[in-house]
Amino acid sequence: MAKFNIISQFLKDFSFESPNVPELFFKNDNGQAKLEINIDIQIKGAENNLFMVDLITKVHSKLNDGDKSIFLIESTYSGLVQMGEEKDEEAKKRALLIDVPTLLFPSVRALITRMTAESGFPAFVMQPVDFAKLYEDRQKQNQTAAPANNK
Repeated sequence: MAKFNIISQFLKDFSFESPNVPELFFKNDNGQAKLEINIDIQIKGAENNLFMVDLITKVHSKLNDGDKSIFLIESTYSGLVQMGEEKDEEAKKRALLIDVPTLLFPSVRALITRMTAESGFPAFVMQPVDFAKLYEDRQKQNQTAAPANNK
């Protein structure tokens, strides 16, 4: 496992939209809601083994009938990471794409919970994310897509 230290973590960008309020609050039966959650991780390298890890989260709640938006949350929560000297590129990649996001996620989760509660909607608590599984799934996708790109 690659050694690293999170020097700082911070909210880089946050957006909350609820385009159909207050009409959603006036209806007695709004039907069932569906939730779309997307998580992306972007890494920017710098000198001296410093990296910026951006955990980008998008949560979109819509009504099933008509796809009317309830709320849309987009956030970028970042960590400035100092990596130790690491010759194994795979270990470095796993640390930046699995270990660091795992440490950043609780802050993102708390922000989203608080924002939905403050908006007048029931508080939405995101389930924990298995970043190791997310990483493995993306590796498999890249491997199956690679042969198609070589044709």
